[in-house]
Amino acid sequence: MPQALEDIKVLDLSRVLAMPYCSMMLGDLGAEIIRVERPVLGDETRHWGPPWAGDQSAYYLCTNRNKKSITVDLKKKEGQEIIRLLARRSDILLENFLPGNLAEMNLSYADIKAINPKIIYASITGYGQNGPYRNLPGYDFIIQAQGGLMSIIGEADGPPMKAGVAIVDITAGLFACSAILAALHFREKTGAGQHIDIALLDSQVSWLANQASNYLISGKVPWRSGNAHPNIVPYETFKAKDGIYIALGVGNDNQWRKFCKLARIEHLMDDPRYATNPKRVANRKELVSILDKIFLENNSVEWLKLLAEAEIPSGPINTIDRVFADPQVLAREMLVEMEHPHTGKYRVVGSPMKLSETPVQYRIPPPLLGEHTAEVLRDVLGYDPTKIDRLKEEKVI
Repeated sequence: MPQALEDIKVLDLSRVLAMPYCSMMLGDLGAEIIRVERPVLGDETRHWGPPWAGDQSAYYLCTNRNKKSITVDLKKKEGQEIIRLLARRSDILLENFLPGNLAEMNLSYADIKAINPKIIYASITGYGQNGPYRNLPGYDFIIQAQGGLMSIIGEADGPPMKAGVAIVDITAGLFACSAILAALHFREKTGAGQHIDIALLDSQVSWLANQASNYLISGKVPWRSGNAHPNIVPYETFKAKDGIYIALGVGNDNQWRKFCKLARIEHLMDDPRYATNPKRVANRKELVSILDKIFLENNSVEWLKLLAEAEIPSGPINTIDRVFADPQVLAREMLVEMEHPHTGKYRVVGSPMKLSETPVQYRIPPPLLGEHTAEVLRDVLGYDPTKIDRLKEEKVI
């Protein structure tokens, strides 16, 4: 079957997670991705282990399928010329260098636009192309701190906490991918390319969502509240008799009344302290204390059955192994097996994008470092074997 982006060519100059995550999504949709890495060292995530699958880090394997890898030393003139020649033939260029660094190599947006006016040139940096922090490197963990996320994660009486994955990198990659698809649509109508400027800090601030709105409307600074929702009660986790935690989402007063019946606490249903959500929020501490004791009366299977029958949102807090044994996760093909030349068969998380006419395909396993250098230089740029050998000897590639 065809793929949505199968005619789109992407030149990916990026390193680490945010932009590689973006380019993997474009590759899943059919784009041809040429990933440019440093000779010898390659992408930093290649070295972020253990764990390892053979000689490949699990970290690298998670975001680099459907790509070709070439190695080019961008500090050398002939290396820069290779990038310009590839950019001339590309639809999209991805990069996450500090602002100004690529301009020193004559590879800035202005430089590339001069030879390819239709190029969509997407930059992800820590803080964007302007502002007082523009020259600072961006790290997911630091941005989670600066952008306010860590201030609202953790227990009220505990220290600030980060999310368990590089959520800022990932969402910045998602924003970049969305902007790229919009730019492709605009180019289809006008023929014009453009520069896309994505900042990790902007991305994180943008999805503070209701917590940001709560502050901007009330003037009160949100604080850590564990798993509790700042605006809805009860909307948090409770420990069942068997030690399994359950996420409970009583989102409205009707669900509250149904919950009271199934939990056999009808006397609380019309209690003026708890009858409406605003009252439950105001009396959160007392109510949660009662519910903590109630949930310890039954095991998790019993609770989940009762809650499902009453159509009250709930679910177990699954460990990662239980996630990948979940029948819904498996039915949605979120666990995929691929074949790697060094590691053999290995499992990877599938794509959440389900398109009826142009489905995602898992065509190419994460490439070995420089695996496609000679192929790309020969087939795309027309370099002859003698020139490729010379570039290898001179450590340009």
